[in-house]
Amino acid sequence: MSAVAASMVAMPGTRAAADFADGLVGGLVGGAVSGIIVNESAKARENKRATTRARTPRKTYRAPVNSVARQQVREEQTSLNYFGFPAGTPDGVRGRNTRNAVSQFQAHMGYPATGYLADYERQFLISSYYRAQSSGAATSQLIAQRGLGTRGLLHAYRDEAVGVPQTYAAAPAPVPAAQAPVMAAIPQEAQVPEPEVGLAALPNLMASGGDGPSLASHCNQVSLLTNSNGGFVTAASLSDARFALNEQFCLARTYAIAEGETMAASLKGVSPAQLEDQCRAFGPAMRDHVAALSLSPKDEVVREVRGFVLQSGQSPAQLSGTAKICLSVGYRIDNMNVALGSALLLTALGEEAYAELMGHHLSEGFGTTRRPDLALAWYQGAVEAVERGAEPVFAPGDAGRTALIRKAAFPADGANATGGASEVQPASTLPTFTLE
Repeated sequence: MSAVAASMVAMPGTRAAADFADGLVGGLVGGAVSGIIVNESAKARENKRATTRARTPRKTYRAPVNSVARQQVREEQTSLNYFGFPAGTPDGVRGRNTRNAVSQFQAHMGYPATGYLADYERQFLISSYYRAQSSGAATSQLIAQRGLGTRGLLHAYRDEAVGVPQTYAAAPAPVPAAQAPVMAAIPQEAQVPEPEVGLAALPNLMASGGDGPSLASHCNQVSLLTNSNGGFVTAASLSDARFALNEQFCLARTYAIAEGETMAASLKGVSPAQLEDQCRAFGPAMRDHVAALSLSPKDEVVREVRGFVLQSGQSPAQLSGTAKICLSVGYRIDNMNVALGSALLLTALGEEAYAELMGHHLSEGFGTTRRPDLALAWYQGAVEAVERGAEPVFAPGDAGRTALIRKAAFPADGANATGGASEVQPASTLPTFTLE
C-alpha cells in the first residue's frame, strides 16, 4: 500500500486526475450494466410467473341455470326442428342455430325476422307442434295436400284460425260395378230373413256413450278465438276469466295427449287400435267414480278412488303409466269417461297437478254435470300442489300459468269465475204464476 501511495504521489497531477476520472466513469458504467442485467433478470422471472399463471386454468363460478327457462327454449327447439327449421339438439340453450331457426320460422310465417319469438309467435309455434303430434292421420293427409312438408301445416293452421276451412283427402272412390267381385249365390235355405222394420230398427243418433258434448270440437273453437285474439290470455290481460280457463283446459288436453303418445311409443308390439281397446275398459271400471264427481266433494271422491287403487292389484307405478297413456287415448278419441277415469286415478295416486282437469270438466260440463261450485276444490288442489313445488305437468315452460289459473278461478270479489256464483239467482227474481 505504501509503494502504491508513493507511486501515485510521484505521478504528475494531470495523469492522476485523468486516471481517477476514467475509474469513476468505468465504475458508473459497470454499475449501470449490472443494474440492467438485474432488471432484465427480474423481468424474465416475472414473465415466467405470468406465463405459468396464464397456463393454469382458473376456476370460474357460473350462475345457476333457470330450469324453467331452459325447458321453454327446449320446447321451442323441438317444435322448430319438427317443422323443418334446424335448431340443433334441444338443449335449452338459445344459441346461434336456434336464433337462425327462429328467423327462418318468422320469415316463413311473414313475421319480422328478429331471431327472437314474440309471445304470440311462440304460442302459435308450440300449440301447432302439439296439435300436429296429436292429430294422427289428419296430420299426414294435410302434409300431403300442402306439399311443403311439415312447414305446410303452419300455413294450414294459420288459415284455419282466420276462418279458411281445411279439406282433407277424399275417401277412395267406390269400385265400379263392372269390376266388383262376383259373390257366389247363397242357397235359399241358408239365407237369413231380413228383420222386420220396427221401433228397434230406428237409429239412435244421440247414443254417444254418455260422454256428452265433444271436447275436441269445443277446443277447436277455443283455438280459433285464441288465434284471432292474437295469443293466449295472461294474468295481466285477463278480462274474461271463463274463457281464460277454457284456453288452459284445451292446452292441458293437448299436453296430456302428447305425453301419453310419447309413452305409448315405447311400448313394443302394441298397436294404437289395441291401446284404444284396452283403455276403453277404464270407462266401465271408473264409471261410478266419474259419476260421483258431479255429486260428492273432492276429498270423498279421491278417498273412494284410492280404495279402488288398493283393490286393483297393480303397483302405483304401473297404474300411473297406464293412466297417463289412457288419458291421452281418452282425449284423442273424445271419450270423456276414459279421460276422467284416468285423471282421477292419477290424482288419487298423489299426482295432484292432474286435479286441474276435473276442475275444468266440472266447470264446463264435459263428461260430468256442470258443477262450478265443486270445481273450485279441484282447481285449488292443483294450484296449491304446484305452488308447494310439485312438477307442473301442463305447459311446464309457462311460469305464469299457475298464477293465471288462480286469478281466473278465484276472483278477488269472491264470485266463481266459471259462472257458479253469478248463476245463482235470489229468490225475488224467480218467476211467479197466479193460479185461478
